[in-house]
Amino acid sequence: MSVKTTPIARKTYSQEEAFEASLNYFKGDDLAARVWVNKYALKDSEGNIYEATPDDMHRRIAKEIARIEQRYPNSMGEEQVFDLIKNFKYIVPQGSPMAGIGNPFQIASLSNCFVIGNVGMSDSYGGIMKIDQEQVQLMKRRGGVGHDLSHIRPKGSPVKNSALTSTGLVPFMERYSNSTREVAQDGRRGALMLSVSINHPDAEDFIDAKMTQGKVTGANVSVRMDDGFMKAIKNKVPYTQKFPVHSADPKVSKTIDAEKLWGKIVHNAWKSAEPGILFWDTIIRESVPDCYADLGYRTVSTNPCGEIPLCPYDSCRLLAINLFSYVEEPFTKKAKFNFDLFKKHVAAAQRIMDDIIDLELEKVDNILNKIEADPEQEITKSVEYRLWQNIKEKAVQGRRTGIGITAEGDMLAALGLRYGSEKATEFSIEIHKTLALEAYRASVHTAKERGPFEIFDAEREKSNPFILRLKEADDKLYYEMLEYGRRNIALLTIAPTGTTSLMTQTTSGIEPVFLPVYKRRRKVNPNDKEVKVDFVDEVGDSWEEYVVFHHRFKQWMEVNNISLSKNYTEEELKKLVQKSPYYKATSSDVDWLSKVRLQGAVQKWVDHSISVTINLPNDASEELVGQLYLEAWEVGCKGVTVYRDGSRSGVLISNESAKEEATESLTPFPTKRPLVLDADVVRVQNNKEKWIAFIGLIDGKPYEIFTGLADDEDGILIPRWVNNGVIIKSRNEDGTSRYDFQYQNKRGYKTTIEGLSHKFDPEYWNYAKLISSTLRHGMPIDKIVDLINSLQLDSESINTWKNGVSRALKRYVADGTAAKGQKCSNCSSTNLIYQEGCLTCTDCGSSKCG
Repeated sequence: MSVKTTPIARKTYSQEEAFEASLNYFKGDDLAARVWVNKYALKDSEGNIYEATPDDMHRRIAKEIARIEQRYPNSMGEEQVFDLIKNFKYIVPQGSPMAGIGNPFQIASLSNCFVIGNVGMSDSYGGIMKIDQEQVQLMKRRGGVGHDLSHIRPKGSPVKNSALTSTGLVPFMERYSNSTREVAQDGRRGALMLSVSINHPDAEDFIDAKMTQGKVTGANVSVRMDDGFMKAIKNKVPYTQKFPVHSADPKVSKTIDAEKLWGKIVHNAWKSAEPGILFWDTIIRESVPDCYADLGYRTVSTNPCGEIPLCPYDSCRLLAINLFSYVEEPFTKKAKFNFDLFKKHVAAAQRIMDDIIDLELEKVDNILNKIEADPEQEITKSVEYRLWQNIKEKAVQGRRTGIGITAEGDMLAALGLRYGSEKATEFSIEIHKTLALEAYRASVHTAKERGPFEIFDAEREKSNPFILRLKEADDKLYYEMLEYGRRNIALLTIAPTGTTSLMTQTTSGIEPVFLPVYKRRRKVNPNDKEVKVDFVDEVGDSWEEYVVFHHRFKQWMEVNNISLSKNYTEEELKKLVQKSPYYKATSSDVDWLSKVRLQGAVQKWVDHSISVTINLPNDASEELVGQLYLEAWEVGCKGVTVYRDGSRSGVLISNESAKEEATESLTPFPTKRPLVLDADVVRVQNNKEKWIAFIGLIDGKPYEIFTGLADDEDGILIPRWVNNGVIIKSRNEDGTSRYDFQYQNKRGYKTTIEGLSHKFDPEYWNYAKLISSTLRHGMPIDKIVDLINSLQLDSESINTWKNGVSRALKRYVADGTAAKGQKCSNCSSTNLIYQEGCLTCTDCGSSKCG
């Protein structure tokens, strides 16, 4: 007998209500509030918001974790879980778990990342297309994907089809990249990592593939470097590439100059920040899951940000522990790290992560049920169905987790330790060693209560270097593991914590602070009382500059009774930073070799991998990049990413170089507007509305813009086939300026749309004047878009208009143009470029339009 249930009525909030409530929650931090509302507040496909603050979200998550806990002995209750995760203070589920746990409105996975691949050496078209479909199916469920191309036969190899010879792997890079760019993921595009072995004969083509502007823009690329190649570089000897890679009986074999190929890798990374480097033999040697390689756990690639090496069809969920919160009496001489509380919370975090696997298995079952119920033919949906069956099998057998950290930079500063110093590095190693021991101890204790992961076999793991390290550090833990097993096949990672760190209001991941102090601008009314006007722009609008302090730097100031309300000069701010524990500890200050050595030392206590960036100045040499790569290999890193200031990948550049670039890019526009301008008509989808923009051009470059809704009720109705015309300036009877748009209809007659500036909301027009005047003064288009994005716009409607203008103007930004001064909302990287009018992160591959 079935029982009808009535859906529970849920309270909903408007975007403005949720923003105001979360703004209060984050104590006025508008960036944190917007990130939370836009990315993590519970909402349905109609845009209804069901949570007002992160407290609601944390209650939702705690309720679901507690539900799973009830299945097992010694269960945690809802309040216990809530106290651990509330306020982003201690334990922070990241990304997909935060958005998806307890979310009834999405049929999506809780996994942040996946790796896929064919069994064996399949490089048929069927196998290649199967992978293409699998990555798309995963991306539509919010997952980032990685897969390796080393199985594809090299260019020129014989094939038994009409082509006669293989095209090699590069054309398929472009295919996978394009598929990624086509997948919508809640306002962003999919994220993809493509890798290949340096032993593959097409490795050089792979390394060069992204050097052509506009190519393979939807993927990150990394090269799997083996020890043999690294030794060939050091010893200056030739190296032999093979296909199949590392085969004792290869079908293709060629000997190359290792130094020459190494030079190309270093040069490309110096110039464009790609390819990334994966030290593959280190990854495999240290990998605990690879002890079960013959059972399907052979690692083949990594997720898009490189911190999780995975076998085909395995996935991982991420959780961060906020290290700053364990510092008692921070920024004082009495500051100390509470190791006892930290250990207790690591154990709880590992238990929560195991609960999240059960929640993920429920989500995967929902996905499988949906696929079964879909009215498509069985043959159409068979690949997707088998994909999720494989993912479920791996999750059940291995129960992999991904515990990491955030706020390492703030933790060290709060303890009075300078990031990069010998003392700070020693303390960081102690923290990560403790995290590893306590997480593994928790996994053993959980296995005692819940049973070990299905294929656990201590005999297989007895020679693994990571397991032996644990044994040497704590033999009691090791022998408990022999007795009870372990609940999870692998446990630890250090991921980028972009949006997570915005909400914890700390430094990101293992990284140092980027800047402790910076400046922003906001528009002000000069007639308001006590308003401070720092400058007036070319259209007469008044702006105030205000100082923004990094949250924990501000806390240091408060502890030391330093005024936060004072209007500091540049010199005073400089002296203030010099007094603080953040002095010489920013991302641009930290000694590069020290950072590499820190990563290598910490890596020994992380069973997966680490996402960390080594920032270099613009004048850094290629030789230095090569030196850092070699050092990273020698100290035991599993991968390394180096970004040179101002390289094509879009890292933030210094003020001085920004000024130089702006000067060189100025367009010599006339100071007086011509009466008639050629114009493009650009249509964009803006917040689910159809918008239209009229962009006046001089020499093919934007000079002014009019934009708004494209309909006959609230905006302008214009035939779809009209894509150009002219904007004519004239005067009204009262002497005010008038702008009309004129185009030829299909019969060749001129049709005029009158009064562009009066067709849209006057408030929009004020901002349009600001942007248009900036365009007239020749500011480069990518900087116009940055200017729009930096405007302190209050109302939701104005913010919507800003998005529309931004999207319309991005059409004129050349593909590959660096987007300086912006951060990826997915992984917090500053390596963003404009591609096909959208901001694309070259680190994780995520993309945002508008």
